[in-house]
Amino acid sequence: MSTLGSRSKARRRALDVLFEAEQRGVDPATLLAERVTDPGTHSSSLPRYAADMVEGVLTHRERIDELLTTYAQGWTLDRMPAVDRCVLRLGTWEILWNDDVPDAVAADEAVEMVRDLSTDESPGFVNGLLGRLIDLKPTLLA
Repeated sequence: MSTLGSRSKARRRALDVLFEAEQRGVDPATLLAERVTDPGTHSSSLPRYAADMVEGVLTHRERIDELLTTYAQGWTLDRMPAVDRCVLRLGTWEILWNDDVPDAVAADEAVEMVRDLSTDESPGFVNGLLGRLIDLKPTLLA
């Protein structure tokens, strides 16, 4: 496997924080603070971009979840696999609130994460939903 780029690694680490917080039923902001100040068993400190992503998702969480609920045809957030839900939150934040990453790159990275970590149906679902948000982006941020 090729070495992941630093942003790809940061995305994985951000996913780890959101997913772990959800699985453990703890506040993601608290878990993020722990990871930043004390990496513990993690081999390195949390990359700045990973922290930025988690903070961005937390800042815009209500709007992100509203958009995912609105455009995930036939799926509620609760029915989605937890990995997909977390990846979609990260991808939505990157697409709508981070101008440093091209939208297509954010969507592709999200699809790759669920391809590696989730169900066989997840890549198509995540790609379709994030693609819809990219198409609607000008109206969503108006």
